Amino acid sequence: MTAVYARAGEANSALLYERAKKVMPGGCSRNTILRSPHPYYASFGKGCRLTDIEGIERIDFANNMASLIHGHSSEPVINAVSEQLKKGIAYTLGTEIEIQYAEHMVSRSEGFDKIRFVNSGTEGVMSCIKAARAFTGRPKIAKTEGAYHGLYDYAEVSQTSSPDNWGDVSHPVSTPVVHGTPQSALQDVIVIPFNDPERAIAILDEYKEELACVLVDLLPHRIGVIPAQESFVRALRDWTTKHSALLVCDEVITFRMTYGGAQEWYGVNADLTAMGKLIGGGFPVGAIAGRADVMDVLNPYAAPVLFPHSGTFSANPVTMTAGLVAMQLYDRKAVRKLNQLGDRARSMLGEAIGIADAPACVTGKGSMFRIHLKTTPPVSYRDAYASKREKGLVAKLINLFSDNGILLINSCSGVLSTAMGQGDIDQLCEAALKSFRALRAEGDWGDGVNE
Repeated sequence: MTAVYARAGEANSALLYERAKKVMPGGCSRNTILRSPHPYYASFGKGCRLTDIEGIERIDFANNMASLIHGHSSEPVINAVSEQLKKGIAYTLGTEIEIQYAEHMVSRSEGFDKIRFVNSGTEGVMSCIKAARAFTGRPKIAKTEGAYHGLYDYAEVSQTSSPDNWGDVSHPVSTPVVHGTPQSALQDVIVIPFNDPERAIAILDEYKEELACVLVDLLPHRIGVIPAQESFVRALRDWTTKHSALLVCDEVITFRMTYGGAQEWYGVNADLTAMGKLIGGGFPVGAIAGRADVMDVLNPYAAPVLFPHSGTFSANPVTMTAGLVAMQLYDRKAVRKLNQLGDRARSMLGEAIGIADAPACVTGKGSMFRIHLKTTPPVSYRDAYASKREKGLVAKLINLFSDNGILLINSCSGVLSTAMGQGDIDQLCEAALKSFRALRAEGDWGDGVNE
């Protein structure tokens, strides 16, 4: 039976947003919740479904920006955390659960000799960069154009580059995100084109004596949920090995892709890996893992100490408990099942696009997908870059999905959770067909969307 959904009423949400704007810049603490004319405000979530304060239920393909691998209110996680809360939230003492969780995470990847926990993916990436500099004694890093790696000055360079400032593809410009970013930070970040090994290696060769690391996301969301090509990954691995730089993988999102992270797709072990999101079991978390000799720059008993490191809430027992339970549940069987569901979602979305004769395509891999209003799947940041008109149509499309009971990330991306089944994917694709047809009926597409 097909459910009928109505657009959320404005009364409660609109009033809440007016209150929020009086006490928070933009009315929020993270821009990802923003929608026009106001955000949705959650009432409760269970499994893969999220209900807002107007009582409207949607299937949640946002999953708190890919952090809820088991959906909402996972009972095993809640039960374990509830028991820990009775014992305490955080201490200035170590806990056995930190060691147990570290042992589990190290066992998941051949590239993980040691691990340290932090409090966010941003902090995980930042720690990787600092560790790479400490290990190599070099100041510069390289990263792919358009990739998002958190808020650290160096990690965020070029993530919002546009045709007006991104320069020639053979030597992309290091562009700031935040007004007032020091020029010195920009000079220490070398930008390479994604999925273009020949140009990337030519750029890296210019800075081979100065580069501490090359930072890469193997399925970057901001670039377009486009898988890294094997030739590109292999070229970066070979180059970093040859020139004594480190390969750093940002697996904050992509650690969900296989039991040991997206690196397994390529048969490559990064020297350092940043993690976050799903490994917290729904709680704030980050981690840095990698080769023993590299990780030992964090050893406080070394002489000298190359990278002093601590954090008030790092490895707190609540997060460690939730994370361990969540990741134990996310075993090889669960990973395989979720990726198969992702294959089904991308295939059926492609069918919906064809039936609706929509100028669109789907990218992604594993348990992630993204809908682009382009007829040809992009392979790089510049391919995926959306015109102003396209961005407006994507916003309309996301609202249409919402009207049809599907919650997506604002980029028109989705991530799956283990709480989903084939029926939920069927509803996603039914909503897609209705949404594509509605957008065409409005007459906005014309001959294309990229003018």
